[in-house]
Formats: sequence, structure tokens, C-alpha cells
Amino acid sequence: MTGLPSVGLISHGTSSPTGQVLIEVLAAEIATDLRIRGIADEVMLGHVDVQQPDVDEVINRLPADRPVILVPLLLSPGYHVHVDLAEAVNRAIESGRDVRRTPTLGPDTRLAEILADRLPALSDNDDVILAAAGSSDERANESCREMGRLLAAELDRPVGVGFLAGGGAPLKDLVEESRSRGARPVLANYLLAPGFFDDLARKLVAGGMEAGSAKYGAAKSSSAGTGPSGVLASPLLTGSNGAHVVPHQLVDIVRDRVREVAQPQARTQPHCPAPQVLNA
Repeated sequence: MTGLPSVGLISHGTSSPTGQVLIEVLAAEIATDLRIRGIADEVMLGHVDVQQPDVDEVINRLPADRPVILVPLLLSPGYHVHVDLAEAVNRAIESGRDVRRTPTLGPDTRLAEILADRLPALSDNDDVILAAAGSSDERANESCREMGRLLAAELDRPVGVGFLAGGGAPLKDLVEESRSRGARPVLANYLLAPGFFDDLARKLVAGGMEAGSAKYGAAKSSSAGTGPSGVLASPLLTGSNGAHVVPHQLVDIVRDRVREVAQPQARTQPHCPAPQVLNA
């Protein structure tokens, strides 16, 4: 095989139009970075659920005469990594393709930096809780707990970890326990982009705001930190004033993941023109 490797960026997939756009913007910035640095050639975005192309199609559409590196644009290694991606990689290898899979984006100290940056100003009365999607795979949940430990180190204060689904401590329970003590639950949003789980978290916080208004009065509960309503920070990818902003740390993490599994010669190629991003 010759030439630079190709990269398949594999997201979960979402029905949220905003989430879809944000993931596409992230993929485009990653592609630009990898191509300009001479790390990869073609870059294609695919998904394990909801959207197309799927993982098999991504592999089939990328050149067969060079390695394919799949990067899960997922925050923790659950079913989609250990089953969907693993099976697709095995099928490709059995057919004679050179396909490699990198670790997920998290846990990583750079994600803790983004999460901390998304939080509002914190007071002593705030309980910081990492809000994660959750999984039936305990390996994914433990990865999220490790992310909570990294965020605690970044903030130099305790951080709880709650899950919207799957195993582990339910986020709802942690939020209600915090409110019962008169604290303000501040949720660090450990989701990549808006979508189903972000909507669930927002409904949870909105319900608390309604309860706070009834108990403390609308004027008081609307002031940050004065009632138990709570705050949900923005996801890691956030649109601001009509512009979609990709934190540089996300691009840095993906670049490092690719380098971890790329051939040595793929790291020393000269700079190349702007990348080609393939979509369905």
C-alpha cells in the first residue's frame, strides 16, 4: 500500500438538524487540519446510527490501496464501539482491507478544559454534575466517571456524574438531591452536540426551573444561584450568534488519535492542498 491513509470520522448520528450541521463543521475542520499537516488524504464522515453513510459504506468508499483509520467521534466506548465498529473493522480486515480503529474522544484532559469553559461562574452553593448519556456497557460509564474526575481536577472542586440512560447514577436523582439541599445543580454537558439526550437534559432542568419558580417566586428563581432550578451548560459543540464554533481541543484530540495508529511515514509528508470531505 502507498500514500497517506484515509480517515473515516464516525459519529453517532442524530435527527437534530443543528446537531447534524455541527458534526459536519467539526468533520470539515478536522479534515482541513489532517490534510494540511500531511497526516491523511481523504476524510469522510459516517455514522453508526440514524444517519447515512454507515461504517461499511465509509470503508467501501475510501481507497482500497491505503490504510483506513476510523476515528469514533464518540465520547466513551460503549456498544457502538465494541460491537458496531468492531464488527465493521473485522469484516473489512477479512476482506483484505487495512482498517484500524482509534480510541474514542474521551476521557481526555482537553475535554475537561472545554467542559469547564462552558460552565457559568460558580459559587460555593453550586453542585457541579457531569451530565452523560449513559450506556448499558459499564466500560462506557466508567469512562464517563473518569471524565468527571478529570473535570474535578480542572475545576479544583467535587464533580458528580449522572447518566440520562443506561447504568450508573441517574442524572435525575443527582439533580433532585442537589435541589433538596438548597444547592444549585450546574450540569456540565458531556454531549458532543444537540440531539435526543441534550433535549432530555434540558427538560430535566426546565422542570426544576418551574418548581423553583413556584417555591421561591419567579423573580428570585430567575437569578443565577438564588434558587434550586439549576443550569445546563452547552454541549461541546455549540452554535453562537449564528456561527458554529469548534473548540480547537477537539481537533487536537482527533489528530492525536489518528497519529497513534498511523504508519510512521504518514506523519512526515509535506503539506497538501485543502481537503476533500465526502458526505452521503
